[in-house]
Amino acid sequence: MSSGQNSGGLMSSAGLVRYFDAEDSNTPTMDPRTVVAFGVLFGVFVLMLNALA
Repeated sequence: MSSGQNSGGLMSSAGLVRYFDAEDSNTPTMDPRTVVAFGVLFGVFVLMLNALA
């Protein structure tokens, strides 16, 4: 591949960068620690149910 050719990677991702940069005020936000804590609690709940069965 010569240096003059463009693989299209940068151009194809430009739309996604613009999409994810746009902040929407209606979007619900969650603290990442809340998501991790919910995952841990859900895992413990599944393990408890598995132990009862």
